Amino acid sequence: MSSYDVAVIGSGPGGYVAAIRCAQLGMKTALIEKYSTLGGTCLNVGCIPSKALLDSSHHYEDAIKHFEEHGIEVGDVKFNLEKMIARKQSVVDVTTKGIEFLMGKNEIDVYQGVGSFKDATHIDIAGEKNLTIEAKNTIIATGSKPSTLPFINIDKERIITSTEALKLPEVPKHLVVIGGGVIGLELGQVYKRLGAEVTVVEYMDRIIPTMDGAQSKELLKVFKKQKVKFALSHGVTAVERDGDEITIKATNNKKGVDVEFKADYVLVAVGRRAYTDGLNLDAVGIKTDERGKVEVNEHLQTNVSNIYAIGDVIKGAMLAHKAEEEGTLVAEILAGQKPHIDYNLIPGVVYTWPEVASVGKTEEQLKEAGVAYKSGQFPMRALGRSRASGDTDGFVKILADKETDEVLGVHMVGARVADLIAEGVTAMEFRASAEDIARMSHAHPTYAEAVKEAALAATEDRPIHI
Repeated sequence: MSSYDVAVIGSGPGGYVAAIRCAQLGMKTALIEKYSTLGGTCLNVGCIPSKALLDSSHHYEDAIKHFEEHGIEVGDVKFNLEKMIARKQSVVDVTTKGIEFLMGKNEIDVYQGVGSFKDATHIDIAGEKNLTIEAKNTIIATGSKPSTLPFINIDKERIITSTEALKLPEVPKHLVVIGGGVIGLELGQVYKRLGAEVTVVEYMDRIIPTMDGAQSKELLKVFKKQKVKFALSHGVTAVERDGDEITIKATNNKKGVDVEFKADYVLVAVGRRAYTDGLNLDAVGIKTDERGKVEVNEHLQTNVSNIYAIGDVIKGAMLAHKAEEEGTLVAEILAGQKPHIDYNLIPGVVYTWPEVASVGKTEEQLKEAGVAYKSGQFPMRALGRSRASGDTDGFVKILADKETDEVLGVHMVGARVADLIAEGVTAMEFRASAEDIARMSHAHPTYAEAVKEAALAATEDRPIHI
């Protein structure tokens, strides 16, 4: 029987990063993955493939809508969905192969199969060969799966989740997206660009409801301009398929009126659930909460002292980079170090175009907490860089403490804000004031100038360019 200092169950961003960091710190490490490729949801059917399709469809939309204004004449532009999907898969393949390389480089033993607890220090692996390994410590990093509603039958053909949406055989005529969160909006935009009619049905009264209200309003305005239809404050009550036609029944929560939508594809994007199937948690008495998430303490330790859990399988936002930070934290704790994570500084991003990005507190959260704050906002349309590229939608908003001027939240909508939000994270990590950002030199012309201008607006209400 092989023995290890650490066994990691699950090879997504949390799992493989945890394994690498454990190995770097001198621990003999095993990684267990049930699927034939490493990388988990993010690399195989999540972050990476969805961004590949977003980029491909963005290029196509630019060609048919924006090239001419740049003086580029290309004639009759067509897209090849099969090639687009194939390119997406090639991006996935290269990325997952890269994880395999990293496992070898760091001398991590990889086992393919379903890992389940035999007891606190032994893990059975059911794969091509059934075997058992011994581990002093184990990190559960099994991630999440798409959620659904109890009355919806996901047939994976016409009634689909994000996984199937990444490899459709055709562009839908009418795609109804149930859920106005990150996943639904990103994939909805992909197929809207390719010619589908898209309707988003959302239970709440706004899209991306966990982000700042100004961002929700701005992105809704942009999507409506792109001809995406919305049914907000609508609760879906039934999804029925008859051949290639699907009927979606919903109730307008504000008016109490029942409505119906007809579609040829329905994307169910109502969130994700922690995935612990097959782990045999009962064998070791690991506790889970009412939502099926593994319960952990501030060190991400379960009630069984040598077993830890990270990522989507525990509380908090389901984000790949959160899982990575948690994997690193556990590895360093096991090595006797004292790492920390400030969850308030984990950024959130929506990879639509324009992109949406946030870190820290929203304006709604500050109001609810009774915090005295000031707000500075600057529109992207006032930037020379935005006008040069034609990306004039969006803004940067900075929220700062009214007395101390410390930055409490940074919220952006615009071109490349997924990258730009790191400036907000850095500033808040070092507890910068809005004035600190305002006095930093920002290269001209750049999108980042909007951050400086928003900081000026928050500090003294004196932005230069509006």
